[in-house]
This record gives sequence, C-alpha cells and structure tokens, in this order.
Amino acid sequence: MILREVIGVAEVPGGPPLRLVRHGGDFIIMLDRNELMSSRMSGSEVALGTMTLARLAGRAAPAVLIGGYGMGFTLRAVLGLVDAGARITVAELVPGIIDWARGLLATLTDGCLDDPRVTLRIADVGTVMAEGTYDAILLDVDNGPDGLTRQANDSLYTARGLARARAALRPGGVLAVWSAGPDPAFARRLREAGFAVDEVKVRARENGKGPTHVIWFATQPTR
Repeated sequence: MILREVIGVAEVPGGPPLRLVRHGGDFIIMLDRNELMSSRMSGSEVALGTMTLARLAGRAAPAVLIGGYGMGFTLRAVLGLVDAGARITVAELVPGIIDWARGLLATLTDGCLDDPRVTLRIADVGTVMAEGTYDAILLDVDNGPDGLTRQANDSLYTARGLARARAALRPGGVLAVWSAGPDPAFARRLREAGFAVDEVKVRARENGKGPTHVIWFATQPTR
C-alpha cells in the first residue's frame, strides 16, 4: 500500500493553506480534504486551454490571461497552440505554488514559466483582469464558481464580477471557467451577463476516463 506524503505547504492570502501531497509517482494539491488538482488527472485542465484557443479561431498573437497556475497543465496547453507574438499572462495569488513549480514540481513545469511569451504575476486574477484587455480569460482558481480556495474569490463569479470580465475582453473574446461539477445558477448568470454560453463536459483524464468536469465557454459578442 502506497501512503500519501505531505511534501509542501503553501499559505493562501485570506484562506486556509494548501498542501502538496506525493502519492507514489503522482502529486496532488489539496485544500483540507479537497483534491484541487492531481498530476494523474490533467485532462480537463489541458482541455481548458485547447478548447479555449479553438474558439479564438486562429486569432494571431492573442492576449490570454490564465487565472491560477496550478500544476501548469493549462499554460503548457496554451503555449503549444499560440504563435511567437502571443502574450500569456499568468495570475497566481499563492507564491508557494510557484515555488513548487520551480522546485518540487519542476519536472512537470518543463520550463513553461520561463517562456518569453509568458508574464507571471503574483496577484489576484481580478486585479490583473482590470489592468488590460484580453482575447481570452481562463479561470481555474477554485473547484467551481464559488470561493472555495478563499472567500474573496466569490466576487469573480457574481454578476458584477462577470461584468468586469466582459469589460476586459475584446470583441469575440472568451471567458472560460473550469469547474469540478455543474452549476445551473452560474450558467444562468453568464447568460444574463450577455455572454453566449457553451457548457462542455470533459473527463478528468486525458484518456477519456475519470470523473466528469465542466467548462463554461462564455463568448463576448463581436459588436
């Protein structure tokens, strides 16, 4: 029997700490008893990146904001699809996550944080969102559209927060939100905010197995 081993703890501003757990050859980021991310179940995080870029229809040199680095699966997926002129901003609130990426999880990172197209901000994604305009905003900072990691994240998913996201998107831009499960009330808020909404169910593992997660792709009208 392979036991789980806590190998790192990261403090979350305004929330409980995260733990990095090793289970054999796998890594898991946990909040209390909740598994926020696992290295063996990266399929939906990859899909968050690839499916968002597919909806940008080959837009040249896109500006993309990724909220939450996690284990870097979404960032690496995006980098594999954009051109040399792309501008990818990663907003990660928890410095310890980046310490893990450059240390204990360096084999997973594969140098993506040092890519010249990437700008790393140790900051709240809502703050970074308000500072620029983007072709796509990808949010994976909680287990769904509520402030699990920290209560202040709730503001991202309210009517006011969605209005801020729309204001930060260029015409035809996409707001993509990852969730561990469905949330009809949030899907309704997206539509009420003026987005065209596509709700997609994605398996947790890249081989099409594992739990089913949900990604909302909310597209900004072109005019």
